[in-house]
Amino acid sequence: MLEDIIQLDKKYYMNTFGSRLPVCFEKGEGMKLFDDKGNTYYDFLGGIAVNALGHGHKDFIAALKNQLDKVIHTSSLYYIENQAKLAQKMVQLSCAERVFFCNSGAEANEGAIKLAKIYYYKKGMEKNEIISLDKSFHGRTVATVAATGQEKYQKPYRGLTRGFIQVKPNDFEELKNAVTDNTAAIMIELIQGESGVYPMDKEYVEKIRQLCDEKDIMLIFDEVQTGMGRTGYLFASEMYGVEPDIFTCAKALGGGIPIGAVCARKKAADAFEPGDHGTTFGGNPFSTAAGLAVFDIYEKEGLPENAKSMGEYFAGKLNALKEKSGGKITEIRSAGLLIGIQLKDEIAKAVFNALFEKGFLTSLCGGNTIRVAPPLIIKEKDIDLFVENLENILKEL
Repeated sequence: MLEDIIQLDKKYYMNTFGSRLPVCFEKGEGMKLFDDKGNTYYDFLGGIAVNALGHGHKDFIAALKNQLDKVIHTSSLYYIENQAKLAQKMVQLSCAERVFFCNSGAEANEGAIKLAKIYYYKKGMEKNEIISLDKSFHGRTVATVAATGQEKYQKPYRGLTRGFIQVKPNDFEELKNAVTDNTAAIMIELIQGESGVYPMDKEYVEKIRQLCDEKDIMLIFDEVQTGMGRTGYLFASEMYGVEPDIFTCAKALGGGIPIGAVCARKKAADAFEPGDHGTTFGGNPFSTAAGLAVFDIYEKEGLPENAKSMGEYFAGKLNALKEKSGGKITEIRSAGLLIGIQLKDEIAKAVFNALFEKGFLTSLCGGNTIRVAPPLIIKEKDIDLFVENLENILKEL
């Protein structure tokens, strides 16, 4: 069966992913996924930080089925109860005062960029440049690729959308020197996930906030991966104690159902007026029912708190393994349940493949870092199992 699917994929699907890992999943339960042959895999990637509730969560599935029995989609021409209630929930639990829903993280980042630009346009100001960071990842649309500070994503699509400037992360002087009278926004990931889990320094983020206040610049936090409890806080900005003007959210917000959000303080949000932005699918009854169910389960089960405690436990176990790895693990970087395990360059790919062969799903970032972003339902026994297998793999290399 797997070989049949691979052949169909090769014949009919655009080859954007190359040769994927040779597995096709048919069912999931909690931390586990099961392939078409009945083999068990442990999901330590969470669908790339999406499946925060794990797989097959009964309350989540019940909420989705309940909404399917009612209505899936209407359109933005009409009021949508779930949309309004989910916006209310996000405002109540964050620094945002207004929310706009879309379909993905890239779309949310596009919306944030548009919002920052139109804010100054409506003030009659020529401020249309966006500063972002090297090694960042903000999406795969033309504008978000321009914002992404990685040559491999930008090069095929030159010339890119103009007005994007990248500077070195955690270097405030370089960032400050890049600011001009045309700077509309500074856009950062508080923890760069795709490039290998690199956190920004707290002092650096605080200085950026101060600079934005002094220079009348919008501060945008891309919380597509770090939001929704991943770091042990509902949003990573809480961990830094710094509030943005605009932030974006997606991935875990829908628990696997596509949804993204542009969240903003009222000053910025009011720049969007009727006709300035829109969406067909974004925030429809089904996707926002998923978002409401995610928040409900987070509150009932204390999942952000679990992410914090399990993240600390996980990091402790990994750092202990690092000390006895003989230099094979070079660094552990983590915030809650977003973890980067940096390995010696020459063994990283082999470790990633060996984990997969033993049934552990992760991703390889930056060529030498195993990224771990498991469901927030994870328990100590799951972590112990992963670390035990990683230790055995390292001993064999």
